[in-house]
Amino acid sequence: MKKLTAIIAILFFGSIGFAQKGAKIEFKAKNNTIDYGTINKQNDNGIRSFEYTNTGDAPLIIYSVQSTSSCTILSKQNETVPPGKSSKIDVKYNMVPGPIRKTITVESNAINYEDGRIPLKIKGEVVSL
Repeated sequence: MKKLTAIIAILFFGSIGFAQKGAKIEFKAKNNTIDYGTINKQNDNGIRSFEYTNTGDAPLIIYSVQSTSSCTILSKQNETVPPGKSSKIDVKYNMVPGPIRKTITVESNAINYEDGRIPLKIKGEVVSL
């Protein structure tokens, strides 16, 4: 019984050393999506912000932010965010009338997303009066 307890203890404490350490990114927007809703082309500039926090224990490095057509990235593309700190990615939709369904891809060193690639989405509808 002592041997079994010792083996379990060794496995447990050994697994603690393999806990994932590194940068982790958490976005404030639910499901990483900003919903513009129905907006008027004349009354809205199309700018929105994806706010995020580095919840890991290492600096978060944003390597690039890429968007699909009709969407412009306004934030600085290469940024380092220390653990516990927050930042944002500003995007501007070009306000083309019709439905909004666009994806922005963030490339980073975040370990909580596969290959550090995070898809962000914007949705809504632009109307013109």
